[in-house]
Amino acid sequence: MTQPRTHLRTRSRTATRSGTTRVVTAGIDGSYASLDAADWAAREALRHGVPLRLLHAGTAPAHSARVRRLPASAERARGLLDRAAITLSYLHPALEIHAQQPAGPTVAALLAASAEAETLVLGSRGLTGFPGFLVGSVAAAVTARAERPVVLVRAGERPEDAHAPDDGGTPSRSTPYRPVVLGLDPSRPGEAPTEYAFDAATAREAPLHVVHAWTMAPLDAYAPGRVLPADLAGLERDNRQALSAALEPWRRKYPEVRVVERICFGRAGHHLLKAATGASLLVIGRRRTGGPHLGRTAHSAMHHVTCPIAVVPHD
Repeated sequence: MTQPRTHLRTRSRTATRSGTTRVVTAGIDGSYASLDAADWAAREALRHGVPLRLLHAGTAPAHSARVRRLPASAERARGLLDRAAITLSYLHPALEIHAQQPAGPTVAALLAASAEAETLVLGSRGLTGFPGFLVGSVAAAVTARAERPVVLVRAGERPEDAHAPDDGGTPSRSTPYRPVVLGLDPSRPGEAPTEYAFDAATAREAPLHVVHAWTMAPLDAYAPGRVLPADLAGLERDNRQALSAALEPWRRKYPEVRVVERICFGRAGHHLLKAATGASLLVIGRRRTGGPHLGRTAHSAMHHVTCPIAVVPHD
């Protein structure tokens, strides 16, 4: 059997900073879930024509019988990276793959790697086996502090899951991509999440569904002269106009993207969960001034949305 052409390059334990390389980075933690995320990252790298960097950081925790895992001790980390790279090179022979094993704590290493990457991709489950993204500790800490977009991919994500079903109702890689969904507040839109969502839709040749969920202030917050709840139609019209105005320059910049605007009354987390059902990717923003913790919308999405989630920091 002829081995496919690969560009596998390994690096020393000390990470080097280029600051200019366009690359998609995937964190490998020793679980099979992280390999699902790495495969998603490989496909994302191919869609954007950039290399893939596989990263193993930190020391594996004690064995847990609740989750099947690959050997991930410090001594075998290099072998784990090599096996992951070889597997992905067979699946994606045209992809350039780098492997890196930096020294230092896991969160710090992932944050440093994310600063060099277009996107950092993490799996949905860590070695301890509890639900959530890396048990909510590593992934939440990285997502809340990263300077670049972080994509969270749930365990079991398959390539065909990103595509619409075929005529027989079965997901197929040959069908068009499902929509990309963007959660957007037109009063604080943030350029980075919006640009990321339009780029993602362009790379997939998929429609972009933009969701804006709005609510009213509590009744005791209304003072004389304030809009009363009776004017719900007017409030909805104002929110619709604000969303259209926020999207207008992006429509001009990306004329090939079909944009669907959705105005919803209620909490953003609930409506994003509904919109993300059947989506190929959900994109939400995170304000850099929000501190070391994720907001309620991001936290809700991480725990309930089943499609990959891109959390994009913005000013």
